[in-house]
Amino acid sequence: MRGVLKKLKKPAKRILDPADWGSFRSLEPKSRHYGIDRGTALDRHYIESFLEDHAGDVRGIVLEVASDAYARRFGGERIERTEVVSIVAGPGVTIVGDLTYATTLPRNHFDCIILTQTLCFIYDAKAALQSCHAALKPGGVLLLTVPGICQISSFDDGLTGDYWRFTAASTQRLLAEVFAKVEVRSYGNVLAAVAYLHGIAKEELTREELDHNDREYQLIIAARAVK
Repeated sequence: MRGVLKKLKKPAKRILDPADWGSFRSLEPKSRHYGIDRGTALDRHYIESFLEDHAGDVRGIVLEVASDAYARRFGGERIERTEVVSIVAGPGVTIVGDLTYATTLPRNHFDCIILTQTLCFIYDAKAALQSCHAALKPGGVLLLTVPGICQISSFDDGLTGDYWRFTAASTQRLLAEVFAKVEVRSYGNVLAAVAYLHGIAKEELTREELDHNDREYQLIIAARAVK
């Protein structure tokens, strides 16, 4: 960034190719609901691609947040039992509690924990990761996704607080302080990032546009961490 700013101190050049904003020149997004009201939320493409790549880890006793939909979808017959944790009681919830408290989850109990798009709503993210580590059996796997470029979630901000946005580097460092074996990757590109911020649905981009990866525009960061 400092190198870029140094270059920008030179006299500005006339813009030879001005941007064609079209319908995007607006102070309002196309959707304030991540595109769910238009189709499939674009970030789900990356989250589900990551889980599909690591479906073999979804086995035995699996913990997921709010719902066991991903555990059932990607674990299939490898699942022995699912548990669902949430800060509020609800249908399917088997554990009510805050992940930042070590007593919320049983120790050395789970073969896999699926923690998607949750850590950003937990102020003490490291404490939550320590709880997950303690709850996993030796050799157990945490499958984690966190947002990079993303709007604020008004609902979650009002419920628990919306605190963090991550990079691959910060995710790697945070997990490495808790887990011995960590693999991190990022997903996204400038087109996907702009589309996501505007609430454009997954179906409105091509597979090629979605799958192009540019580490300078990290929309979703995903990690596999082993206890």
